Amino acid sequence: MADRDPADRDPTARPPAAAPLTLGDFDFDLPEELIATRPVRPRRAARLLVATPARLVDDRVANLADWLRPGDRMVLNDTRVLPARLFGRRVLAGGEEGGRIEVTLLEPAGGGDWWALARPLRKWRAGQEVRFGAGLSARLVEKSEGQARIAFSLDGADLGGAGLDAALAEVGQMPLPPYIAARRAADRRDREDYQSVFARHSGAVAAPTASLHFDEVLLERLAARGVDFTHVTLHVGAGTFLPVKVEDISRHRMHAERGRVSARAAEEINATRAAGGRVIPVGTTALRLIETAARPDGRVAPWEGATDIFITPGYRFRTTDALMTNFHLPRSTLMMLVSALMGMDRIREIYAHAIAERYRFFSYGDASLLLPEA
Repeated sequence: MADRDPADRDPTARPPAAAPLTLGDFDFDLPEELIATRPVRPRRAARLLVATPARLVDDRVANLADWLRPGDRMVLNDTRVLPARLFGRRVLAGGEEGGRIEVTLLEPAGGGDWWALARPLRKWRAGQEVRFGAGLSARLVEKSEGQARIAFSLDGADLGGAGLDAALAEVGQMPLPPYIAARRAADRRDREDYQSVFARHSGAVAAPTASLHFDEVLLERLAARGVDFTHVTLHVGAGTFLPVKVEDISRHRMHAERGRVSARAAEEINATRAAGGRVIPVGTTALRLIETAARPDGRVAPWEGATDIFITPGYRFRTTDALMTNFHLPRSTLMMLVSALMGMDRIREIYAHAIAERYRFFSYGDASLLLPEA
């Protein structure tokens, strides 16, 4: 396999010894009207910007197979998004209804509890119950660093696992990203739109959005081309939307997300590498997971846990050859990741082209196929 050092394959990439990178290095001006609030239908009708070190080609996701080779392997994140946004009312002494509370689940806290964001948290007292409807309620266990640890119950009985999934499906809303939620409320259509067709394992509170471009027709076309698929699971957390607050990005603390690479997935990826095929994660979540599981020699080992890997320019990719991904927020950790893959100057050119050609940005937007080697 070819050397994966970004500075080797793209002369515009900033080498590790360069001056410290700042948050402003990853900023750009994005017209607000390019932020997509709904996806196109069918999913494969989204636009696709194919980028190599020398070329930019405007295409459609429906033609993705034309850009891949027999023996390539796409790595798919099969996490399933929970309807993790809940609206309820506090229960006052005597059983009367109190003020409204909005809860957004973040991650399991152990013992069936969940960490969540709650608004207004200051009015929710420890031990107090909030009722969401259909018999689902939650009790505040504790507050910590602006988050709430809550314990769910259904009709008065403790609740967790599959029972919680069913209750959330009844009363919860899909946790749309802030840049969409600020423009419109989630609705029934988002139950389908904000979920990949290969979602299997519940636990995410945000979608792996590059996956949203795939439908059965596209998967069949890719398989007919000789492209193989591997499923991994990274439960995307709400931390993916947290802004970077430090100017010196080396001081940024990355959020952790739970994931798993099975023994079968590791074997499939290693076999593809050994045969000379390319390993192409679909989305930054799949990329971060397989890079976490990869050894320095590029071989992937079975892995399970929480990853807080932070990929910035100068990072040496271990097992990733290319990436399919959406267009990301300015000043975000994901802009840093794609800059590491393609080189900072080149990613600026790619994004300038996308803006000039009116590509749709962010979770419900269009896609790019980043091929760092010609």
